[in-house]
Amino acid sequence: MASDNFVDYVNIHCTSGTGGGGSTHYRREKYIPLGGPDGGDGGRGGHIIVRGNTQLWTLLHLKFKKHIKAGHGVHGTGNLKTGAEGEDQYIEVPIGTIAKDSETGEVLFEITADKEEKILLPGGRGGRGNSYFKSSINRAPQFAQPGELGREGWMILELKILADVGLVGFPNAGKSTLLSVLSSAKPEIGDYAFTTLRPNLGIVPYRTHHSFIMADIPGIIEGAHTGKGLGLRFLRHIERNSILLFMIPADSDNIQKEYEILLNELRQYNPELLNKQRVLAITKSDMLDEEMKEQMKADIPEIPYLFISSLAQQGLVELKDLLWKELNNA
Repeated sequence: MASDNFVDYVNIHCTSGTGGGGSTHYRREKYIPLGGPDGGDGGRGGHIIVRGNTQLWTLLHLKFKKHIKAGHGVHGTGNLKTGAEGEDQYIEVPIGTIAKDSETGEVLFEITADKEEKILLPGGRGGRGNSYFKSSINRAPQFAQPGELGREGWMILELKILADVGLVGFPNAGKSTLLSVLSSAKPEIGDYAFTTLRPNLGIVPYRTHHSFIMADIPGIIEGAHTGKGLGLRFLRHIERNSILLFMIPADSDNIQKEYEILLNELRQYNPELLNKQRVLAITKSDMLDEEMKEQMKADIPEIPYLFISSLAQQGLVELKDLLWKELNNA
């Protein structure tokens, strides 16, 4: 997926349809001079509906569609005929999309399944026709209800990447390189901070008939939970990963300290992230000999870990074996 085509946040203005008005019709036929009121109800206004679609991976199709309007309900007519409902407007989104109120920031709902539908803005109700108001006191009401107005407002749609394995590490930890080697994804790779500005997804083949999805997400920095760097954009994507693969380069000054900083950013953002299974990959390990690896073991956190090198193709088969094992235990 080209990074320029990855859109994970849109702000759109939505307007649901106004309900149709009720009718004040009276039945008048040649042989029934006192037929009474027979005005039908108005049809409801169209809803704005968000629907999950597994064929979508991004909100790109909504990037330039800033206004979405549903149809208005039709007025009721005589002979107790109800007006037609306004046309609903469907917004197709990837799985893992969250809808928020733009003004309050309130989370309205999350789409978690294919074809799942949630009403973002309901259409206005249709008005009652005069037949509804007939009573023993008023046998010929000369009024009916107007339709209820539709609703409008700015809504945020925000995507959280759904992947089996999420890559966690500081900028330049080797996340993009690992993804490019293990999958057919082609993320931008460089030796400067924040090469990855948007999430990249890759399908990693495993053994003969298996595969899993890996997400390379913008690098974290200390203070990311407060919005520093690409922090909040990064952290929301981590929430929907099954396993977190921490990546720390072998030339790090202190692997344990770097791991604790990364872990603390996750804790400050959402403590529930610490419940996810964690694996550690010590990257760029082609510069190490066996003696150096042994010396480093005392500085490694007590979680499953491996020494790997994406460029030298070292430890990658073992890494996939470990990830597959952890995924099946998740």
